[in-house]
Amino acid sequence: MLIGVIACFVIGYLVIVFEHPLKLDKTVPALIMGAMTWALVSVGHLDLFDHHGHPLHGEGDYYEGLTGVLVHHVGKTAEILIFLIGAMTIVELIDLHKGFSVITNRINTTSKKKMLWVVCILAFFLSATLDNLASTIVLVSLLRRLVPEKEERLWFVSLAVIAANAGGAWSPIGDVTTTMLWIGQKVSTPGLITHLVVPSFVCLAVPTFIASLLPAFKGSITLIPRDAELDAERNSVLSSKLMLGVGIAALVSVPFFKAITHMPPYIGMMLALGIVWLVSEYIHPEEDFDEERKHLYSAHTALSRIEMSSILFFLGILMAVGSLESLGVLQNLAEMLDAALPSQDLVVLLLGVFSAIIDNVPLVAASMGMYDFPIDDKIWHFIAYSAGTGGSMLIIGSAAGVAAMGMERIDFIWYLKKISWLAFLGFISGAVVFLIMYSMFF
Repeated sequence: MLIGVIACFVIGYLVIVFEHPLKLDKTVPALIMGAMTWALVSVGHLDLFDHHGHPLHGEGDYYEGLTGVLVHHVGKTAEILIFLIGAMTIVELIDLHKGFSVITNRINTTSKKKMLWVVCILAFFLSATLDNLASTIVLVSLLRRLVPEKEERLWFVSLAVIAANAGGAWSPIGDVTTTMLWIGQKVSTPGLITHLVVPSFVCLAVPTFIASLLPAFKGSITLIPRDAELDAERNSVLSSKLMLGVGIAALVSVPFFKAITHMPPYIGMMLALGIVWLVSEYIHPEEDFDEERKHLYSAHTALSRIEMSSILFFLGILMAVGSLESLGVLQNLAEMLDAALPSQDLVVLLLGVFSAIIDNVPLVAASMGMYDFPIDDKIWHFIAYSAGTGGSMLIIGSAAGVAAMGMERIDFIWYLKKISWLAFLGFISGAVVFLIMYSMFF
């Protein structure tokens, strides 16, 4: 039956990888896989291990022990999902009040090279504050106004994806994988920033500098006609600045809340969402604001806009990975990789490469079950970097890339030919800088 559990996971994983050719939402196989793996564990009465690695089989009633292990994994998964729902809702509330227009309306350069650096640096820091997916969506909307020619715009959007993924790697709230490591007490906020901000910036700077020398970024871009600029200005509302400030302050406060109270991050996110929601209830976005238009800016509308399919995907994946961890499969896999490869650094680098092909969430979830190193160990920081930035090598390798692909209809082969080599150079450069910094300073 153990082989059946592993086979179920592998088949489900393959269906997720080939979701586009199969035209099947990856949430479907994730949910089925998450349920079936635990069902096979129960039917087969397989030997289980608790989260400390102690065997449970034979100690009291089997199903009582199984329930305890299952509840543990449900609890750990719920922590991540609650955190993500809160963060997504805050971002959607800012967007409903057109808060991001406060940032985007200030960019008016016509130089392609200068625009490239402005967009990439903005994506880098914006994704660390929000997350790489939200920042990419904001920047694609911005670039649609500033770069009307689609062929030119695709280059800017693609480099923004690389920058957003790099920015999300050094922040505990910048990427789902770093959030998972943070909530799982594998990394701390100071440790993550200290170890990864420089390598992540190198991962951004190398491809951006090389790209700025390419013909695609020479010369000037054509500004949007004046009437369109006026339309863009009308996109902002009276509450834009307030909601942007309150929303970003609430998100940034979550790591500080954890440091002060020592409570899990999702508690801080609950408080942050409650405060932003409270503010949104009493502000007036428009001069002639009435109750009939209140729903357009309400948290209920924001909640309806978050991607629940993504939340359910994470639920299925994390529960399936939890079953393998409880069976000891991931620990055995870690021992096999350590024996087959000369160093753990190479294992983590391969994880980054695979994250461009396979979703990085299950890869990081699996690595958390494979290794049992203390918080802020070198391997956890390197995993955060590799999984966060490696996905940039393919347009389908990250949530930011998939969002950009959908919004701009970016061709997979075009990205592979034009952008992948830049993303690879950035990924390797940042990894080398990380290893050098760790050997010299840490």
